[in-house]
Amino acid sequence: MTVIAPGTPAPSFTLALGDGRTFTEEDLKGQTTVLVFYPFAFSPVCTDQLQLYDGLLGELAQQGARLYGVSCDSTWAQRAFAEKLGVSSEQLSDFEPKGAACAAFGVLHEGGFPQRALVVIGPDGIVRWSYQAPSPGDLPGLELLREGIDAAVAAGA
Repeated sequence: MTVIAPGTPAPSFTLALGDGRTFTEEDLKGQTTVLVFYPFAFSPVCTDQLQLYDGLLGELAQQGARLYGVSCDSTWAQRAFAEKLGVSSEQLSDFEPKGAACAAFGVLHEGGFPQRALVVIGPDGIVRWSYQAPSPGDLPGLELLREGIDAAVAAGA
């Protein structure tokens, strides 16, 4: 499976927020959105990744972008994970039906969890940049995240 390509409209999907609300492709409209797909809450690389990216949230906000973590963990596990880490990025659960949104974005690993990937979507709902790590154990650094935002800005998003 290959991560969704730039220039592609965001697929139809439904994810769950920790408060029980749903998050769909309609929630992407009007802002630049960074979806951070990560394999498992509480795993070492995922812990490092979310903590690293949390330090960039202010910079992203200045550029009109919001960042969301996406995993196939339950909303309860995601909430506990974010609280333990002390991160403020919202988490989106692809728990039920498990992996459906991850599959739509081309990042569902054959083991039933998301590949480690970044997808930047413009305010118009078009994917402006995407990246999939070579393996779930590879952490995409801040320079890659900035590259994705710069691509969205350059596209007029």
